[in-house]
Amino acid sequence: MSTFATRSEPKPKLSARLILELRSEIESGRIRGGDKLPTEAQLTSRFGVSRTVVREALAALAADGLVEARQGAGNYAIGQRLAAFSNLAADKISIAINVLEVRMGIEIESAGLAAQRRNPAQDAAIHEAYYEFDRLLAQDLATGKNDFAFHRAIAAATNNPFYIEVLDALGERTIPCDITSPWGTDSVLTRDYQVGLQVEHAQIMNAISASDANAARAAMRAHLSNSQDRYRARLRRAATPPKGTSA
Repeated sequence: MSTFATRSEPKPKLSARLILELRSEIESGRIRGGDKLPTEAQLTSRFGVSRTVVREALAALAADGLVEARQGAGNYAIGQRLAAFSNLAADKISIAINVLEVRMGIEIESAGLAAQRRNPAQDAAIHEAYYEFDRLLAQDLATGKNDFAFHRAIAAATNNPFYIEVLDALGERTIPCDITSPWGTDSVLTRDYQVGLQVEHAQIMNAISASDANAARAAMRAHLSNSQDRYRARLRRAATPPKGTSA
């Protein structure tokens, strides 16, 4: 079988592609719940990647509740996700809306607290995440993980570890538009969409840097509310039957 990777590709990209391939096999039923997955050596040979990449992919699938590692027996597929928040609606757009609702409950206040409590290093981390998003966007690379890093840096700047814990618990669902996320909503990732996100990110970042807690909360509220509106519009379009057909 031909491989899909070359040694020149960065490890995160290899890992993400392996995750997508194995997830597809599990969710399509080609690998059924209870089936033993190929060994690490077999996956390494099949996909032309290192054992480190294979282990990262298996760990990510286990964290998402799709794979269970059994000591001394190998890795097994799980028929039903056991991960936290797995009982959210199956539709990906609905999941995105639900996640954003949870995020509004915590991130609006986290932005305000970050404006009040951040230290210089934390302020720099927020800026670094923002500019890394720009760099990835300029190279047409996936920005979802960096988008998460931006929001996580704000949570860290509250100096309250529970804000970070909540975001980490949401995990990949935090940024459901990321194409490398199992919860991705694919076509939302246009360049214009991402540029618009950066405009909103800049407003949040600038308010935090200016120590304006009220403006930071307002900017975060606007950012998450706008994202909800974008997903709701997509949900309405998805529910509208084409012309000439009945509902």
